[in-house]
Amino acid sequence: MYNASANGLAKAFNKTLCNLLKKVVAKSKRDWHEIIGVALWAYRITYKTPTQATSYALVYGVEAVLPLELQIHSLRIVIQEGLTDDENDKLRLAELEALDEKRLEAQQKLQSYQARPIITSHKPVGKFTSKWDGPYVVQEVYTNGAYKIVDGDGVCVGPINGKFLKRYYS
Repeated sequence: MYNASANGLAKAFNKTLCNLLKKVVAKSKRDWHEIIGVALWAYRITYKTPTQATSYALVYGVEAVLPLELQIHSLRIVIQEGLTDDENDKLRLAELEALDEKRLEAQQKLQSYQARPIITSHKPVGKFTSKWDGPYVVQEVYTNGAYKIVDGDGVCVGPINGKFLKRYYS
């Protein structure tokens, strides 16, 4: 806990934060302390693939209202402005009651994301070596173009994106 270099999550977050700050600080790089709030806001409202949610939504139960939504009046702002105080209170209470379920769902999505198989290839690289592995048989088709494939020995590979697959004719 006290040794930040041994904490992989802290190192990963610090790397992300540094990359964000590099994009928004001036050339002098002396104003980072003034910009860090903006960089953290951008990080918190960014959709994270492993949890399929934003950090802000997992803390507060709703997505953040962007300043642009207040100027252009998005649908959710228009609906919220049309509510009475009692209706708004009931809506907010329902959102807070659903927060635990939303967090549990995000945790389950994170665990399944972390448990996905990572396919690595240690093939020899050379001018005349094949760029493809296989052949494989498609065992299951998932949504968004993902496939579960099986090799000749019945070893399951995947899920793998369909853009990495090539039809094989025997």
